[in-house]
Amino acid sequence: MAIAKAERLMNLALCLLGTRRPLSKRELRESIEAYLEAGSDDSFNRMFERDKDDLRELGLVIETVENLDGEVGYLARRDSNSLPPITLDAEEAAALGLAAKVWQQARLAGAASGALQKLRAAGLPEDVDPYEVHGALEPRIPVHEAAFEPLMLACRDRRPVVFEYRKATAARPEPRHVEPWALECWRGHWYLAGFDRDRGAERVFRLSRITGKVRSRGAAFTAEVPDVVTVRETVASWAGETADRSALIRLRSGAGYPLRAKASRVRELGDGWDELEIPYGHGLDAWLVEFGPDVVVLEPAELRADVVDRLRAVAKG
Repeated sequence: MAIAKAERLMNLALCLLGTRRPLSKRELRESIEAYLEAGSDDSFNRMFERDKDDLRELGLVIETVENLDGEVGYLARRDSNSLPPITLDAEEAAALGLAAKVWQQARLAGAASGALQKLRAAGLPEDVDPYEVHGALEPRIPVHEAAFEPLMLACRDRRPVVFEYRKATAARPEPRHVEPWALECWRGHWYLAGFDRDRGAERVFRLSRITGKVRSRGAAFTAEVPDVVTVRETVASWAGETADRSALIRLRSGAGYPLRAKASRVRELGDGWDELEIPYGHGLDAWLVEFGPDVVVLEPAELRADVVDRLRAVAKG
């Protein structure tokens, strides 16, 4: 069905672009096989109006013209549907090539390569190789999570989704009903920002904790999508990176290297333990729980209580 509709839209677009005079509905129906196969005039009219709206939504400028006899015709003038010449200097071409190389591990690699080929055909400077690696480092964004592609499409199409999500402190996953907003890679991990319908608030989900398939739902969004979705800043705040306080923890020697990297002070206690002072912000308790018995919170008291509560919840399953 999707292929048939795409073929029908392409035929309609070619007819409208290839004519020098407006074509009536009757002429368009006689020219396009799919319209000839329509069961009735009402069926054809509904199909044509949907196709015309779809083409306009895709960016095709379709004019409606009424002749002297009062008959309505349609055409798409080439001068109204042509893009201005594309001019790219070497730096801009290199930036596009760099962006395309970033996606070479994902299923977007084909689309990125095709886009660059179209730019080459449209006038990309011949002496510029957009795939040339500039510098010693070659950026890549790894995409290993199966949830990436369906979530990316759901963000693009504004479609709510349902998936099983396992929190860091939970023993088993639970269903989440989410209106997806944006995806972003931060420190080697992909995150989804969206509106959690069950909790009635914005939430950020780590894709590696999504289990099973991501299922789409046909209903519309119920919450307004913000103009700017700051996934990275939200994740950073949950990780305690925007903290303005400090916490004192005891850490087993040879363990918790991410915590040691964030520590502002480290002191050896002996007996296989060290004392660390680390930034304390929202979400630090969830992060500390991931290190299990290698971490003991000394202060503040509320952080220690939060960590204990999370550990008890995990123990209960």
